[in-house]
Amino acid sequence: MYEKQPKKILILNILDILRKYTDEDHRLSQKEISDILRDKYDMKADRKAIRRNLLNLMDCGYDIEYSETIRNVPVRDKETGEPLMDSKTGKPVMEENELWSDFYLKREFTDGELRLLIDGLLFSKHIPYRQCKELIEKLESLSNIYFKSRVRYIASLPEDKTDNKQLFYNIDILDEAINKKRKVSFEYAEYLTDKKLHSKKRPDGSVREYIITPYQMAAKEGKYYLICNYDKYDDISNYRIDRIRNIKILEEKGKPFQELKWSGHQNLDLAEYMKEHVYMYSSENVRVKFRIVKPMITDVIDMFGKDVIFSDENETHVTVTAKTNERAMQQFAKNFAPDVEVLKPERLREALREELEKALEVYKIKGEVL
Repeated sequence: MYEKQPKKILILNILDILRKYTDEDHRLSQKEISDILRDKYDMKADRKAIRRNLLNLMDCGYDIEYSETIRNVPVRDKETGEPLMDSKTGKPVMEENELWSDFYLKREFTDGELRLLIDGLLFSKHIPYRQCKELIEKLESLSNIYFKSRVRYIASLPEDKTDNKQLFYNIDILDEAINKKRKVSFEYAEYLTDKKLHSKKRPDGSVREYIITPYQMAAKEGKYYLICNYDKYDDISNYRIDRIRNIKILEEKGKPFQELKWSGHQNLDLAEYMKEHVYMYSSENVRVKFRIVKPMITDVIDMFGKDVIFSDENETHVTVTAKTNERAMQQFAKNFAPDVEVLKPERLREALREELEKALEVYKIKGEVL
């Protein structure tokens, strides 16, 4: 048996239900509200009580949306509850009844606005982790239970705002595909000399279609990236989410991450992946040893994290050992040359030597022409 609850408790619980379980895409009928009250709050309330409390909430200024329909229902005897019959026609006497349904609470912040607020917190370098987490939880509480599932696959968000309006749409579609473990298809855009994005094309001029299995979304250097498997290969690829066009979820099931050759039959460790992929290149991860000038120690830790190993230190230089993405290390060494010298692996050292020699030749040729 249900204990009789104070009226104030009922209205507060109905408000709590609207906050937790409704939005424009998730609406509740009076019966569904009654069921949640019974199952989650151990309270019993009939539809009349629920409607009365919903009206009271609206009178208090809560922006509650609903749909309204008119239906004909039999008029019932107040004592017996039996339908009243028309003496002439022998049919039940009918009256119009106003039915309210599809209730949801309109919010001060949309999910997109909450995401932007969370973006700022995640990329603030001056807010301690614990405080940042608490603030994010408070922001999440301003939405409902569905919002948390949408941000679950975003590890960190970029510090700058994008002018690409399709970005958050792409994130929502990718989030759904990740949840359903399905493949997606899309076109991938690049800038041309008109400073506009154009879908990449094949040599024959047709638009190239990408079919991938999405695993995770993250951000680096202020840009959103999709971590996925390109259907034709057995490795990891990274794509800028703001450059994705015409994205569609396919019926085909995605390829499990554990089946990829780089996975080691393990789940994706996003934190480790981001640490090893400094520039979000998708080449092989290798253990690299390189020599730097000591003023670069801070840059190295910022870039590769505190798991690096320092050795052979003298007054001016120190040797660093780190596990990182090969192409990312190549780019890092070129960016900071001559203050960075790659020692191992030998193939990476040789590739850098060849690239730097080519760059020197380019400048020599340009110098002679000038």
